[in-house]
Amino acid sequence: MYHLVFVFGLLALASSLPCDTSGSNHELLLSLNKDLLRSLEEPEGLPNPSVHLALRLSELHNLLKEGEHLNRLTSHLHNDIQSFLTGNQPVVGRLALYTLALKSSCFDLNTITFTVGDKSETLLTHLKKQMEQEKEYITFSQRPLTNYYQYSLGVLALCVSGVRVNNHVVHKLIKAVEHEHFTHGDSVSIDTYAMAAMALQCVKNSENSFCSAKKSSCTIHNAAELDTALTNIKQKLLVSQRADGHIGNEFSTGLAVQALIAMGSPVSECATSMEAMRRDARGNKYHNPMAISQALPALQQKSYLSVQSKNCINEDNTLALEPVDPVTVLPSKTNVAVIVEVVTSSGTSSLYSLDVPKGSSLLEAFNLLNGKNLGFTFETESSLWGPFLSVVNGERARQGDRRYWHLASDGTALTEGISDFKLKVGQKITLKNTSY
Repeated sequence: MYHLVFVFGLLALASSLPCDTSGSNHELLLSLNKDLLRSLEEPEGLPNPSVHLALRLSELHNLLKEGEHLNRLTSHLHNDIQSFLTGNQPVVGRLALYTLALKSSCFDLNTITFTVGDKSETLLTHLKKQMEQEKEYITFSQRPLTNYYQYSLGVLALCVSGVRVNNHVVHKLIKAVEHEHFTHGDSVSIDTYAMAAMALQCVKNSENSFCSAKKSSCTIHNAAELDTALTNIKQKLLVSQRADGHIGNEFSTGLAVQALIAMGSPVSECATSMEAMRRDARGNKYHNPMAISQALPALQQKSYLSVQSKNCINEDNTLALEPVDPVTVLPSKTNVAVIVEVVTSSGTSSLYSLDVPKGSSLLEAFNLLNGKNLGFTFETESSLWGPFLSVVNGERARQGDRRYWHLASDGTALTEGISDFKLKVGQKITLKNTSY
């Protein structure tokens, strides 16, 4: 109870903090927009629909570069999704983000099709089918084929695209909130609560609009349960707010604030978190494009629900990038000692020691360790956040198998990916094969 009083006391004190984008905040938003725009020039990996979505929700645009990225989405990302569908693999999260990205560019979704077997169907038809498969899997296994984050994304993408979401699909999400199924390992998944909030808020808004348009008696499905679920999620987000303003951690705060905005929260409930994100942005905490793409809409007082009313008319086209002088990074002459521990699914442990140049990423350390022929090997899979550690010493922990390598530094779980996390002197990095 004391924790609740403390949190709400902080929120009350925060009511005087700015939640607008004036003054120096405008320069910060401009800088983040440019960082995202520069990330489009990176040749590696698939085009990121989340980055496109954030750029399109912004008030500042470079329509030429956004158009070029849209073309890459409808070719490269489209072909990647097609391969998943052809292989009968679940791909609801990527399909949903693709839908949101296209919707943000006012693209006619009925012109996007995928072919499975001899049958060609629209993107939204495939997304609905994916959601039905996820729903049926929950019925028998008490969990989705993928996870509730992707499930929520699917509900949201259908809803903002004007599709009335199947009542049973929504009900599964409501029940997951009720039974607190949004976890990742032993931790509460703030990202999932935030995405579920936006999905359920969209459904509530759409149901209200649907009944108003009918101008007759109309029953809103799950109305009471919807309200209860949204109330519970909001409370979960607010009590998860830390003293420094972050909700969950630095990289879940953007989506959490988006959710609060979508649910119509007052300034007092988002101001300290807004300020925390601004501090992170000024301190270059958001150097990963995916992190920027989730924080930027929130910093502009928008959420993914804003896609629903996007009209793409008379848009600003003044966002330009200045030439950047090439930077030569000299190898560090200072090495730091690092210990890497690998804990397999059976509980056996192996320790490895190495020295790496100061400022090296964890991925760079793994590459160095792999080349020392000490028995350490690893493989990665691509994700929108960067390389995802999938195999260590021959033992696999793929997302599709509901296993992952839990990474910790001196016992504290990492919040950054292996290509972003920078090593410090004397750290012990633990990789543990974990199920979820």
